[in-house]
Amino acid sequence: MRRLLIPTVLAAAMVMAAGAAGPVSAAPPAHRSDPAGNWSVADGRLTWQSDKPVPMGDAAVEFWSGDTLLGRPRPLADGRTFRLDLGQAKLGDLSVRAGGKRLDQAPPAAAAKRAAPATAPALGTANPVDPGVKGPFRTISGEYDLPGVKLPDFPENVEMRAVVVAPKGAPGARPLALFLHGRHTVCFHGTDEDVPQEWPCPAGTDPIPSYRGYLQAQELLASQGYVTVSISANGINGQDFASDDGGAQARSSLVRLHLARWADWAGSGRAGAPAIVRAAPRADLSKVFLMGHSRGGEGVSRAAMDTLTPPPAAQDGYHGKVRWTIRGLLLIGPTIFGHDPVPDVPSATILPGCDGDVFDLQGQMFVDETRGVSRGKALHSALYVIGANHNFFNTEWTPGQSVAPSFDDFFSGDEPDPVCSPGTPTRLTAPQQQNVGATYIAAAARLFVAGDDRVRPLLDGSGARARSADPARVLSHALGARRDAVLTPDPTVRVSAGARICEQVTRDAAASCLDPEDINSGTGHFTWFGPVIPEPGRYAAALNWSAAGTPIRLTPARPVSVAGDQALALRVIVPPNSTGTRFGVTAVGPDGRRTTLGDVRIDGLPGTELTTSYWGQEVRVPLRGTRTVAAVELTPRTATGSAWVLDAWGWNPGTPNPQETGLPRIDIGSLVVVEGDSGTKTYRVPVNITGRGAGVVRLFQVDSNTYESTSWLATVRPGDRSITVPVEVAGDILYGEDENQYILAKAEKGVVIGDWIGGVEVQNDDPEPVVTVEPVADRVAEGGTLSWRFSLSAPTETWFYVVTEPHAPTGGAELSTTDVDPEWFEQNAYEPVEPSRPLSSTYLTPYVFFDPGVTTAELTVPTVTDGLTEPDEAVELHFVYGYEGPPLTGVVTGG
Repeated sequence: MRRLLIPTVLAAAMVMAAGAAGPVSAAPPAHRSDPAGNWSVADGRLTWQSDKPVPMGDAAVEFWSGDTLLGRPRPLADGRTFRLDLGQAKLGDLSVRAGGKRLDQAPPAAAAKRAAPATAPALGTANPVDPGVKGPFRTISGEYDLPGVKLPDFPENVEMRAVVVAPKGAPGARPLALFLHGRHTVCFHGTDEDVPQEWPCPAGTDPIPSYRGYLQAQELLASQGYVTVSISANGINGQDFASDDGGAQARSSLVRLHLARWADWAGSGRAGAPAIVRAAPRADLSKVFLMGHSRGGEGVSRAAMDTLTPPPAAQDGYHGKVRWTIRGLLLIGPTIFGHDPVPDVPSATILPGCDGDVFDLQGQMFVDETRGVSRGKALHSALYVIGANHNFFNTEWTPGQSVAPSFDDFFSGDEPDPVCSPGTPTRLTAPQQQNVGATYIAAAARLFVAGDDRVRPLLDGSGARARSADPARVLSHALGARRDAVLTPDPTVRVSAGARICEQVTRDAAASCLDPEDINSGTGHFTWFGPVIPEPGRYAAALNWSAAGTPIRLTPARPVSVAGDQALALRVIVPPNSTGTRFGVTAVGPDGRRTTLGDVRIDGLPGTELTTSYWGQEVRVPLRGTRTVAAVELTPRTATGSAWVLDAWGWNPGTPNPQETGLPRIDIGSLVVVEGDSGTKTYRVPVNITGRGAGVVRLFQVDSNTYESTSWLATVRPGDRSITVPVEVAGDILYGEDENQYILAKAEKGVVIGDWIGGVEVQNDDPEPVVTVEPVADRVAEGGTLSWRFSLSAPTETWFYVVTEPHAPTGGAELSTTDVDPEWFEQNAYEPVEPSRPLSSTYLTPYVFFDPGVTTAELTVPTVTDGLTEPDEAVELHFVYGYEGPPLTGVVTGG
């Protein structure tokens, strides 16, 4: 995977969820709010150091300046320090986030002080068929460890290690289920929590066996006749920090390398297979099921895509033939930084209600972003598990079960959380959560691979429960299968009083579905794409009413046939902790005739500020012979309330053949060009198309300086092999840092997206201006301001700054924190003034900042009068960035 531009955020988040390839620059921070770590600027890098280790997780760690994403920093081996080559954005109000959650401050105290949330919904009706019940076969288990493999852009080989659990004595070839864990700490040594996280693991440490964490689910599937293999990916976890896609392509390569081995072992290569493979039944590679946890979820999804439409060879670690068919996916708390699911491969996605890692539950995009992309025959299910965290689905990430140190990823700070803290009525224990995982893994395999439609009601919004998962509350909704679109909110939908069409991803409070200041405005259904850019095309219908009984009408652009459909299914969000929201549902025909379909009730999910709880619940009413729907009316039965309608569908039971096919695939490439001294040059970003067919893709262009974006729709016609995306680069003779024009892609219809981020990196070719400095006031009385004037020999195109840090003076007393203006100190050191201490013992970084086009600026050190009789005191400022010269010395005369 080429490392072009930014992280996964751009690359996610986001990575949000994509680090930068070349040196960039930023103004030093103006201030930060209540941090739990320390910031510093040195050698052109912005560094944040946490007070305690930050465990390796699946959500991408990101540096932000206010609402501007700076990029994804590189983690250092100590597990506490993160470092980013500085970007061109002017810094201020710095923060560290992962999956939308702050890492540099304690959780909001208000979370514990708000009213007690609603209790969890009652358990649904038990499904007649329980996939969590063991099957008839005894099981055998063992491991294999093959020579490591080289993956593109990863300097160290990645391991080919796995644990196999298989049915003993099962006749014939058996379906194969492959498990892939997520991004977790790589190495351990006893109970030491400060082990360097490098790959290969340093001498004296051992790799954490994350691949052994799903043995319960493997045993269950093996008893039901599946050959199961759970593979290790520590070699990717230890090297994926710089991958634009967060390692998704590398994980896909690893999955397919294992599948290729299993294809060999099922055929002529069986004699040379590892012992456990020879002892197991032959695997049926025409029936492959993949389970991925966290970044493993994104990895197995990419493996399904790459199976249907191969990726560009240069970025792929597997180059052999495809000798397998992937029938379905089960994803647990997955990342999906590119919002790029595979629409024609069925999937079920577990969304943990107390996820403290992938807090934003971006895995919802595995459902929402399939809507309208392909033929819609594949079922895509979301399973919201109340009280489940991220880690406990894997026993090797669970305290008391793991061989290495592990932790509960949900964290509420000093105050208990009423929903998610251990011991609360809604929080699951680790064994309960692992029962949920095993049961629903088996349910998805049984439906997608075995074709047993009797377990579908557990996954498709029908409200059934699996006894084996009790007492967990697992809510589901789905898209695809036998659904016909009735209503998808967008600006063409007319709404009556009490409703408005709202945008899911916007910073415009008037247009947004949720208040942009609400932490949930960037989570779940409302998860942002790329570097938090507005995204046309994602809408909902927001309902607000102040009286019961007045119908709220939603009218699509044209009437829709529902002939033959059993029920009208709607996905509706209501506020967390609300109870008793009820609607009467009415279908309006083209002739205006109104048919009452029935009432629905929706209770909000239990939630606090620490959960993602605005989530669409599926409700259904029988269509009662209705054949055509021209409008849908929702009549509130409660006096006041609010809700959001995501979509409405004509529904029928059943799970049709998804007809997996390779849609045209789009991969965004990148260019590196030199700026030039004059004129404007147009460059063509490589946007490559493979496969056959037609479709529509939404492309985004994002400026790295301003994060302003534009987007447009591009049509893919049969036979097209590229899309023309021109990017203009203007030359000049002004010094500036390298600039990037990012190009991003999302599928709209009939295509899939592989490499979703690329663009043009414009390298500066102008000399850095010469900096000169002269004292303005380097000797002042108490209360005066020390100052030095800096000049540039020429203006710059982008921001330019010079950073200093105090050292102990070569002689005499040193200024202390209480000798300088407290507001100035806190804004430049991110520390409190008290207790009084020498400036050289702090993280103080006085700096001088030049706006583009400005050639003079002053560096100041304002002092205060304390009324004490003191000797002369000095500050000695050494240059750490932007200028090389002798230190500046300022003296404050004694009082």
